[in-house]
Amino acid sequence: MTLLDFARGPALETALAIFAFGVLWRLAALLFLPWPRERSVPRRSAPAILVGAAQSFVRHFWPRQPYLAATLFATLNSYVFHVGLAVVVFGMEQHILFLRSLFGVSWPNLPGAFITLAAILTLASLGAALVRRLTHPVLRLISTFDDYLSWLMTFLPVLSGLVAVNHLWLSYERLLALHILSVAAFLIWFPFGKLMHAFLVFLTRSETGIFYSRRGSVI
Repeated sequence: MTLLDFARGPALETALAIFAFGVLWRLAALLFLPWPRERSVPRRSAPAILVGAAQSFVRHFWPRQPYLAATLFATLNSYVFHVGLAVVVFGMEQHILFLRSLFGVSWPNLPGAFITLAAILTLASLGAALVRRLTHPVLRLISTFDDYLSWLMTFLPVLSGLVAVNHLWLSYERLLALHILSVAAFLIWFPFGKLMHAFLVFLTRSETGIFYSRRGSVI
């Protein structure tokens, strides 16, 4: 078995299984926790539950004016990273073919040059985020091993994919194997670190919106 065969086969299959089980386990652990009984009476103008949850998402898309100057760079950089990563993952032809093999759905791919540009911007954004974490006194103080490992697990698949698609340094087969192995490592770590916020944000943000819209507070 070659390195590419191992990466495409046992490594990726095991990683997908751990990812799926881990995500479901984390979500179930939260959803099946005992919910405290709500004993208060909601205000008369309280919106419906789904409306309150949606309002919370919209409200947090952009910082409030008093905090805008202090958080503008972090906010913009976060959008660059998340949008760029989404473009790379869901816009590249090879990725779409892989997702179709898993879920049976596909969509048109984006041009290769556009994907390359998105990958470069994503790497630059990740680099800027790391520099800010290392140089900002408060961020550096509260950062943990999870923060740095989650950053590395995100950075390596983008970097290895960019190198592989441009056939740099090593043979394409070896570069592709390294890229797939980095994706496998990302999937394995995903449920157990802060990367899980990609799923948990929908629960926590919705709960916050429902809670405060019921009481008339704005947060």
